[in-house]
Amino acid sequence: MSGKNPSAGDADMPIYGPMGMCFMEFPMESNLAKSDAEVVVSGVPFDMATSGRPGARMGPQGIRQASANLVWEGERYPWDFALDDNLKVSDIGNVLFKHGEPQTLVDNLQKHISSILDAGKSPLTFGGDHFITLPILRSIAKKHGPVAVIHFDAHTDTYSGGSEYDHGTFMHRAVQEGLVDTQHSIQIGIRTVFTREDYEFEVLDAAWVNDHGPSETLERIKARVGDKKTYLTFDIDGLDPAYAPGTGTPVAAGISIDCAMKVIRGLQGTNLIGMDLVEVAPAYDHAEITSLAAATLSLEYLYVLATNKMCKQK
Repeated sequence: MSGKNPSAGDADMPIYGPMGMCFMEFPMESNLAKSDAEVVVSGVPFDMATSGRPGARMGPQGIRQASANLVWEGERYPWDFALDDNLKVSDIGNVLFKHGEPQTLVDNLQKHISSILDAGKSPLTFGGDHFITLPILRSIAKKHGPVAVIHFDAHTDTYSGGSEYDHGTFMHRAVQEGLVDTQHSIQIGIRTVFTREDYEFEVLDAAWVNDHGPSETLERIKARVGDKKTYLTFDIDGLDPAYAPGTGTPVAAGISIDCAMKVIRGLQGTNLIGMDLVEVAPAYDHAEITSLAAATLSLEYLYVLATNKMCKQK
């Protein structure tokens, strides 16, 4: 990314930093203040907080590259309109940081997301490991106060141990810092151990979702978040490894890509203010199916935002 990136002041240009292409071939963003974009796509090529296999630093590149398979469809099925006609989206490139100094990532990412929000735009962010959601939520909460969170994942990420930079503790810290309205937040696809006693989030584990399907899952999500300002964070390991092998901490018996897409599409009417999609590690992928799943889920989210906008204009 060029020096115009608002986060690039204290940063290196790592070999995985430059972009190969923009997501969905959206215009390259160079000036937020003058931009007419309503949503700004960013990449965060950071995986220094992983506890499993590394490689999520290549996630932004993989997702953008896989999105080339989706560009050709002007009016994407099953929607009845072209996204470009109803929502303006740009891609600002990657957030940079000093190699080996994770605090520079934290500082630069918070400034970066704040600059997007202050320009009146909504962030769509590609990780990178799931730690990146913590600095994003700090900027979101600074702007909006504590927000409801819809969290897809195989893990709750509410573990209290770990280091200062840990993708398994970010949600614990977000709650401690008062960034999340836990009484209106929900975690979906969980299938690893967590302490259930006095647990503040509603949890729809993967077995429940697989048994009850997307319609009942959506009912529970919408009942939980209500009309609260809502942030969506999607760890790709929420999907079963059959659909998303390219991730650092795969867990068997997850949800299907079909179910996830139906749930995302069904979020129309929810007060969504931002999204991230994290933990795509292309080195472990096969035929780009994980990157394609991530790109497709992100595109579906943009269609939901466009639909919400169109409904408000009626």
